[in-house]
Amino acid sequence: MLKIESIIAGYSSVPVLDGVSVHVGTGEFVSVVGPNGAGKSTLFKTISGVVKPMSGSITFEGTNLLSVPAAKRPHLGIAHVPEGRQVFPSLSVFENLEMGSFTPAGQAQWKNNIEQIYTLFPVLKERSDQLAGTLSGGEQQMLAIGRGLASSPKLLMLDEPSMGLAPAIADFIFDKLIEIRQQTKLTILLVEQRVAEALESADHGYVLEAGRVVLEGNNATLRADDRVRAAYLGM
Repeated sequence: MLKIESIIAGYSSVPVLDGVSVHVGTGEFVSVVGPNGAGKSTLFKTISGVVKPMSGSITFEGTNLLSVPAAKRPHLGIAHVPEGRQVFPSLSVFENLEMGSFTPAGQAQWKNNIEQIYTLFPVLKERSDQLAGTLSGGEQQMLAIGRGLASSPKLLMLDEPSMGLAPAIADFIFDKLIEIRQQTKLTILLVEQRVAEALESADHGYVLEAGRVVLEGNNATLRADDRVRAAYLGM
């Protein structure tokens, strides 16, 4: 579905990503893990079109994504749930979800999507008229995920969904991601610092350090790797 090949990208002449390649198959749950500053968020911004790469290629379902303007990429079926949630604070919960449904697929499936979102996150239904800026951090993360689902995506990209959340709430969010995948078979690309949780449910994982992929493999392979166990799993 998504093929990233030898991407070099950054914010100046010094690249943040240095020859990164990541492949995501249809229906897969793929995790990209690594320390702060590794380039994980830059990778997502490059996929979304916020950052223009210096070289390399990105294709999505056979389409050259680099030729598609950033504003058009969600219409292809790519939903980006950004780091820090970035909900619209002065809009209600319901209005935030409506904002996510602007794609043709989101419009066509709005009734089913809103029911699914409210089933996954009942608190959003309870607070549908409440301003998003008054929600707790965990509730805002639920809203950000719901807003992504409202577009009826083919690929859901989640950037550090556990950031700033209490452990119990972060665990809840990870449980919901597993539930979403089981119910919808949605393709998920996750960037996350909580390595154990990120790899636990992943079909495939990539370890990103200093802008390079230093390890990749399936769940069992990465969790058994001595470098991963020592650096990220505390073993």
